[in-house]
Amino acid sequence: MPPKKAQTKDFVVDKSTEPAAVSKEEPSTSKSNGTSKKRKAPAASGPNKVPRRSARSTPSAPVDVVKMLHFLLSPTSLDLCRPKDEIEDLKTRGAETKTYSTSTFTPFEELVCAVILSRPIGHMLGLRSIRTIFNAPYEFTTPKKIREAGNEGCREALDKARTQHRQRTAEELVLLADAVVNSLGYGDEDVSLERVREESEHDYEREREMLRKNVKGLGKTGLDIFARRIQGVWPKFYPFVDQRTLAAAEKLGLPGSAEELSDMLDEHWKKLDVKDIEAKDEEEKKRKAFVRILERAVGADLEGNVDSVKSEAA
Repeated sequence: MPPKKAQTKDFVVDKSTEPAAVSKEEPSTSKSNGTSKKRKAPAASGPNKVPRRSARSTPSAPVDVVKMLHFLLSPTSLDLCRPKDEIEDLKTRGAETKTYSTSTFTPFEELVCAVILSRPIGHMLGLRSIRTIFNAPYEFTTPKKIREAGNEGCREALDKARTQHRQRTAEELVLLADAVVNSLGYGDEDVSLERVREESEHDYEREREMLRKNVKGLGKTGLDIFARRIQGVWPKFYPFVDQRTLAAAEKLGLPGSAEELSDMLDEHWKKLDVKDIEAKDEEEKKRKAFVRILERAVGADLEGNVDSVKSEAA
């Protein structure tokens, strides 16, 4: 495990390196201030880091942070943090359906999600695409299944999802599966991405760079989405909050940096109900709780439900 409290610095990224179009989940304005992490400074070729505090305005009324954390971790908050389209879809598909909002994904599946969500599409379309390709009849949950489907099969699934940028996304999914087989994993059934960690010697910056170089369509936006989720099981990524999610957390009255949010979780940990979070030990459970808080916060913001969450939490 990493040291409990290492020095925290935040990334500041030159906007000139940003893509021309990004998804609604990660707008380009979220990247100008970079990401918030506690991490050693990267090599000179990486993004510059300087200490900073968020300049965003604070909520107009005080928020009981313990109540907010408790609410975001509870099942009660879920429907305020995901598209209504998903809620309706599950009435037909059933509770066992794999969804981005509720399911535990493998590292490979998280990488697939990051590629999809980094496309310039809305929250609802992104989650619908994920729900469609990971469930019957497609079940594109391994590199082998995506390669067997090919561009045509992936395009068919995305057509079924009624999303945008279908052809390009289909091509990128096949290229991702190829990259895992050839460079990032150990065969077409490997979903662990352990090769990435081993060849990068579990170094956060090197892992990100290895993924960026090998996965077409995975830029900073996609890498941030992947990092936000994977930190639950990859300790070197913890604590991480991308700028888009940080903005959402602050709207809910939560702290303005990854380090402060992590400290808050530590401080109030024993007061929180996390029995439903499966983990191999307490530290992994805490990281997974951190991920859930982030996902619920950004989901509520993307769905326009910040005020409802604050009201319900109170």
